[in-house]
Amino acid sequence: MPLPRDRSQRTPTPYPSIEGAESLRSELEAGGDPARGALASRYFKTGPGGYAEGDRFLGYTVPVLRRLALAHPFLSIRGSLHLLESPFNEVRLLGLLILVRRYEKGSPSDQEQVYEAYMGHRSRINNWNLVDSSAPQIVGAHLHARPRDPIARLAASPVLWDRRIAIVSTLAWIRRGEFAGTLELAVRLLSDPEDLIHKAAGWMLREVGKKDPSTLKTFLATHAARMPRTELRYAIERFSQAERAAYLARR
Repeated sequence: MPLPRDRSQRTPTPYPSIEGAESLRSELEAGGDPARGALASRYFKTGPGGYAEGDRFLGYTVPVLRRLALAHPFLSIRGSLHLLESPFNEVRLLGLLILVRRYEKGSPSDQEQVYEAYMGHRSRINNWNLVDSSAPQIVGAHLHARPRDPIARLAASPVLWDRRIAIVSTLAWIRRGEFAGTLELAVRLLSDPEDLIHKAAGWMLREVGKKDPSTLKTFLATHAARMPRTELRYAIERFSQAERAAYLARR
């Protein structure tokens, strides 16, 4: 679906029903690349006992999905949630990418509705690619200037994906030069049992280091010795080889 040359002249279509989303979902679920989908299923650990057990992939690439999101900027929240109900990962991801754009372009009222819809449908945001593509832009952005109690509740959740939403959401704050929330949460999650949380926390710490290396090194001076090895490796990825070796030797 081509975009008009001048989007400012396009009248938003709110789609009071989910008819548009139903057609889009049906088209997506009937297509894809089975070979690529099989590779994605293995990569995302969808087999028995895997962190994404039961998730299904059609074989679409992320650039294709991003183009589709651009082509459907006025799909309603209800329509996006219909996509989120799909058993296929890429259809859910498309629904989230459309919600992200709606949040970024929306009025304060729209943003509140997107945030509430997102938080109310977290059970469908159940793989790391889904979390990472949407949590900072919606949850982190929304709570930046608001009470952050929801982040604390997510971090204490027994659900892996809730905890990943919590830590990855802080990327929105890091980008604004605010690190305290990330560092506090990283400490809180040091004993988390899941490797995917260690990776996410290490990633966020690395992002802090990009903005302010001294803040990251101060954090590491206190916590490196008890950080999960995966988290530490992610956090120090941009350090020199000698520095990495010195930090890893503390464990």
